[in-house]
Amino acid sequence: MIMKVEQLYTGCLAEAAYYIESEGEVAIIDPLRETEPYLQKAKRNKADIKYIFETHFHADFVSGHIDLARKSGGIIVFGPNAQPSYDAYIAQDGETFKVGKLTIKTLHTPGHTMESTTYLLLDEEGKEHCIFTGDTLFIGDVGRPDLAVKSDLTQEDLAGHLFDSLRNKIMTLPDEVIVYPAHGAGSACGKNMSSETFDTLGHQKKANYALNTSLSKEEFIKEVTDGLEMPPQYFPKNVALNKLGYDNIDEVMAKGLRALTAEQFANEMKQGNTLVLDTRPVDVFPKGFIEGAMFVGIDDNFAPWVGKLVENLQQRILIVADNGREEEVVRRLARVGYDNAIGYLKGGFEAWQNAGKPIDSFGEMNAEELPKIYQQDPSKIIDVRRPSEYNATHLEGAQNKPLDFIYDEMPFLNKEESYYIHCAGGYRSIIFSSILKRNGFASVFNIKGGYKEIVKVDLPRKEYQAADMV
Repeated sequence: MIMKVEQLYTGCLAEAAYYIESEGEVAIIDPLRETEPYLQKAKRNKADIKYIFETHFHADFVSGHIDLARKSGGIIVFGPNAQPSYDAYIAQDGETFKVGKLTIKTLHTPGHTMESTTYLLLDEEGKEHCIFTGDTLFIGDVGRPDLAVKSDLTQEDLAGHLFDSLRNKIMTLPDEVIVYPAHGAGSACGKNMSSETFDTLGHQKKANYALNTSLSKEEFIKEVTDGLEMPPQYFPKNVALNKLGYDNIDEVMAKGLRALTAEQFANEMKQGNTLVLDTRPVDVFPKGFIEGAMFVGIDDNFAPWVGKLVENLQQRILIVADNGREEEVVRRLARVGYDNAIGYLKGGFEAWQNAGKPIDSFGEMNAEELPKIYQQDPSKIIDVRRPSEYNATHLEGAQNKPLDFIYDEMPFLNKEESYYIHCAGGYRSIIFSSILKRNGFASVFNIKGGYKEIVKVDLPRKEYQAADMV
């Protein structure tokens, strides 16, 4: 018998879905929004999708389980405590499911959320092969316990449940069992995940702080709740979509892929609640863009930044993209619940220029030019990296205004002043600058190359040592 277990990893979301096949039957675990990759893979293998297992109601992406079930006939399966608003099978703790000659066993592992479930895969001989842990156990970390807090359930309560789940359900399994989590490094669902996307349980027992048997329950709770940053604003909205349902992905794609002339695009801009989202490369956008456009480049962590910074999931979105990348943009928006893309600019930004439509731009400067600005007033230099990055090392006198919290920070900036913006490498600073521009800040300059170039210039820097943080 051939047993197929394939990890389908999506780097921009740091998300892993799984394809399991035996004897012409398939199980999918935590699929992304788009359904075709799973349907086509099963079709090529002359197999049928029997089950779609969800480890929990995801916060950082919209799962494709509903559309995939509709198209494939597969049954959606959740673990205990899940209460979706659509047809799904709610498994009991310890319940088993057959996929060909394989068995998938439900292990209820609350803690990240109360419905969080790990699925244990047993081979045809009944031997424990691997676990699909969702956000319960990552490589090097565990799921954050603050996303499912309720009036009667604190993050400390959830962390306590997580401790029990790890000790009683997962750590009792054989060391050779493979751990397949739902996320890797870069996801906001944990604090400090490894860049590795799978490992053996035995190695994780040695390497993962959360599986350290010397930790008491109280110490574990303190460890996993310490230093948690505020979750992105779109997380609870994605949870609601995953729990209550969402629009058909094919209809979402068709709506977003309307090709609009410059005139049609301009007319759509005049409607209320409309955002122009420019997804072109970082080295192109500052030189010229549609007035009021917001930049989030497709070639980086596009979807998570849209989720953090576009606060309304119902926002009408008009897309500016490089030719041939429009479908990618609409698809990646839909992955995080932004289903209201209403079209893209046919011919791209060049078509807008050729039509004589109004454009905007902002300045850029090399790090070598910064000393003159620094001597005049270092506080006009804005470091938009995360606090942890800033605390590690930064220019003395520079203000830290993290991109994640730009809407909270903007009121403390003066629209009449000039600001010089940098991040680590130049992506976040252009997003930040574009948001300032669309909010009436006239004099904005991006520092090209970010802090990695700034450190090459002779300017006073603060380097924090461990003792400084006490």
